[in-house]
Amino acid sequence: GAGLHSTQTAGLALATDIAPTETRPRVVALMYVMLLLGMVGGSAAFGWLLSGEFSPLRLIQTIQGAAVVTLALNVIALWKQETRNTARLQEPPSSQRFSHAWRDFTAPPQTRRLLATVGFGTAAFSMQDVLLEPYGGQILHMSVGATSLLTALSAGGSLLAFWLSARGLQRGADPLRVAAAGVLIGVFAFAAVVFAEPVNSPGLFRFGAALIGFGGGLFAVGTLLAAMALSKNDNGLALGAWGAVQATAAGLAIAAGGATANIIGDLAVSGAMGPALTSPATGYLFVYHLEIALLFAALIAVGPLARLRSRRTARAEDLRLGLAELPS
Repeated sequence: GAGLHSTQTAGLALATDIAPTETRPRVVALMYVMLLLGMVGGSAAFGWLLSGEFSPLRLIQTIQGAAVVTLALNVIALWKQETRNTARLQEPPSSQRFSHAWRDFTAPPQTRRLLATVGFGTAAFSMQDVLLEPYGGQILHMSVGATSLLTALSAGGSLLAFWLSARGLQRGADPLRVAAAGVLIGVFAFAAVVFAEPVNSPGLFRFGAALIGFGGGLFAVGTLLAAMALSKNDNGLALGAWGAVQATAAGLAIAAGGATANIIGDLAVSGAMGPALTSPATGYLFVYHLEIALLFAALIAVGPLARLRSRRTARAEDLRLGLAELPS
């Protein structure tokens, strides 16, 4: 987790440094597409490797192989990625303290409201991160290979969301309205996941997983572009703030989601919550309902921003996600 989010923040900063101002949204867009393609490919590979006769040894071997491949890919990706710039060593260090820069950056109420939106929305979409697969296996009796493919469904939904949002943003859509649409879709996604248990429908569950990726993709793209438009003078600080809030909210939400599902599930199975809730699904469903509540909190936070477009929002042509003009 530390490596993932450190890489995300540093990668966004590097993209900001090497790309001209007018192409930065397109560069970030391409990075996001490649991330999702990698998730789809990785999930499909795991599903294929675990689709045969399952055993703990085969699972361990798959994880070990993934670790080796990950290490090799990271070495290849980092090799000569950033050229040395000796001119930077000659530049005088900034005299402004980070605390002062942060205070100035977060002073506008629109900035604080956007960061709150990112926090609530990211937490809402992240709490299920470690729960969907065991929920499908334990409650809906899906195979290990079938649950492994849920990541591909979610990433595929995110790719579709990215493509649709790119078309909308090219035509002048407000990024915050795109993010709000993603939050609303997330409410229906988690409702589908919840109702998959009483009707015992793996198909409805898969549809909900794909919708979670679709809504999360719209939300991530919309809030990222809104963050990039916050500060014309310091894009690095705006992107770092977006990444820091997203990483913190996701980490806390994933940990809280897993712990809450275990605690509530144990209480339910022991009969402490009454006969009506004596089911191993109770812990999972509690977390899914909590995520729906967080999505409504995100809607409350983003509502005023989406209704009243900030005058500091970048021009529509600067926010377009077309990949045709990427720097070579």
